[in-house]
Amino acid sequence: MSLIEFLFGKKQTSAQTARDRLQIIIAQERVKEQAPDYLPTLQKELLEVLSKYVHVSLDDIRISQEKQDGVDVLELNITLPDSPKKGDV
Repeated sequence: MSLIEFLFGKKQTSAQTARDRLQIIIAQERVKEQAPDYLPTLQKELLEVLSKYVHVSLDDIRISQEKQDGVDVLELNITLPDSPKKGDV
């Protein structure tokens, strides 16, 4: 091992890079397979209901689904507009 390799490490080969990328793709596909079938419909319906009662754009609403300790967690984040003050109405 030369001093340069020791200081800077070995350059990753293209095969190693390809293997790492493939592992990432496989992990993403597994997550997609585990997502419930009803999730896209649920997300769409939640957005429709929210838009009836709160005036926000679709960009202000974020829905994510993940597993935590073997339990499915649906997280809904909404950036609400500033509400007018009592004297401003």
